[in-house]
Amino acid sequence: MTGFPFVDGRAGHGVRRFVSLMSLLVAGFTMAAWPVLAQKEDRVVVYSSRNEHLIKPIFDRFQTETGIEVVTHTDKAGPLLQRLKSEGRRSPADILLTVDAGNLWQAKKMGLLKPVSSSVLNRAVPNHLRDPENQWFGFSVRARTLVYNTEKVKPEALVGYADLANPKWKGKLLLRTSKKVYNQSLVAMLIAQNGAEKTQTIVEGWVDNLAAPVFSSDTKLLEALGEGVGAVGIVNSYYFGRLMKKNPDLPLKLFWPDQQGAGVHVNISGAAMTAHVKHEQAALKLLEWLAGREAQELFANSNMEYPVVPQAKLASEVASWGDFKQSDMNLAKAGELQAEAIRLMDRAGYR
Repeated sequence: MTGFPFVDGRAGHGVRRFVSLMSLLVAGFTMAAWPVLAQKEDRVVVYSSRNEHLIKPIFDRFQTETGIEVVTHTDKAGPLLQRLKSEGRRSPADILLTVDAGNLWQAKKMGLLKPVSSSVLNRAVPNHLRDPENQWFGFSVRARTLVYNTEKVKPEALVGYADLANPKWKGKLLLRTSKKVYNQSLVAMLIAQNGAEKTQTIVEGWVDNLAAPVFSSDTKLLEALGEGVGAVGIVNSYYFGRLMKKNPDLPLKLFWPDQQGAGVHVNISGAAMTAHVKHEQAALKLLEWLAGREAQELFANSNMEYPVVPQAKLASEVASWGDFKQSDMNLAKAGELQAEAIRLMDRAGYR
């Protein structure tokens, strides 16, 4: 007999069985070892459109309390969404943190987010401030409300967003550009509440009542209003807070609109788990931590916003503005109707 004796027959069959068994053992060992490697949850990577100085103290506190390192990459919302899309499965991002529900809705539509199952988040975050399918969650509330010059307007003359289209405000209204997502979301929510036809009439009335060309920022609008240009405008409340902290003598006050109707239009700064999350347990821990009272106070107070958890303490400046009824319509509508809102504003001449 020449050559290797166990090529054919029963002996050869035994060798093949032995090789197959060893392959299964190796594969089993690899699969058993993988969860151990995958559970190394000592860091979480956040793509954030929020200013670094606003979020760093919050993430530093989380890292101190949990030992989980937070690595942040900051940019504007649009570029971050495109980056997530182009990176695909290669993306290191575990969490997307951004402002405006419209941006989060867009991220969901692009398939960039992953649903999160968490009783902690479901209890803490009100229904209207989170995605109906739990793909994003609000962690601070910003009110887009009315501000008026106290030397020109009595608060009893003010009603709500739609009333600003009334001819009585001719030459008295100030607006920020329609290019800003905050106004796009406001108009989208007005469409959801009133229908497109009525909302277009409202926006056309706004344009007719402008006291000056639209402003590039809420801050510039507030400064002009404080100097006597116009009488009333629409801004995010925290811009008012920032400016009044620097110049408390400005004759400006906030007014909470539509308190007998739908309530104040609110939006969020929120976060979501990415579709290709690498550190899922650490990402979930961070999201749930952000919904806790300590984090809520840090998160909201850093920018004079409102916490989503009612037990959290407000910043003193924010508390001084008083309570208000907010709209409870789900903010997903801000994204769903954003494109229609942009077209409507364009037709109305709101630039």
